Amino acid sequence: MADETLLTQEGYDRLKAELDELVTKERMEVAERIKEARAYGDISENAEYDAAKNEQAELEERINKLEAMLRQAKIIGDEKTARGKVSIGSKVTVREGKKKAELEYIIVGATEADPFEGKISNESAVGGALIDHKVGDVVDVDAPGGKVRYEILKINKWKG
Repeated sequence: MADETLLTQEGYDRLKAELDELVTKERMEVAERIKEARAYGDISENAEYDAAKNEQAELEERINKLEAMLRQAKIIGDEKTARGKVSIGSKVTVREGKKKAELEYIIVGATEADPFEGKISNESAVGGALIDHKVGDVVDVDAPGGKVRYEILKINKWKG
């Protein structure tokens, strides 16, 4: 699959729940707003109607995007993590260079990436460099600010 969407099971479940919410609840709410706005009269100069129609278009776009992502989803299991290697779905503890502080990253597919939550994409510089390495490995990462060296201290399966 050329356009596959790599997801952890947790990520797949979250996207599915979002899609269900949009289809079963949000669609009905937007349809109701459109109905109410039509009741105001002439729709050619009706700001509420225009806003509701725009919201409907954005909602349908998001629904279509989620459906496509779920259709193309490839659920990444913990096969490599079970063999002690970093993979999508791994929670990795590393030490940067000679610093004592430890950093923790969760490796996810690009769709699930959220650096503010410590979730980095397997396509990012750090995520890509850590993939397939084991505890004790030292990995050099070509980061935007220059080379960074990480020592892998722990690898666990992420339980989202």
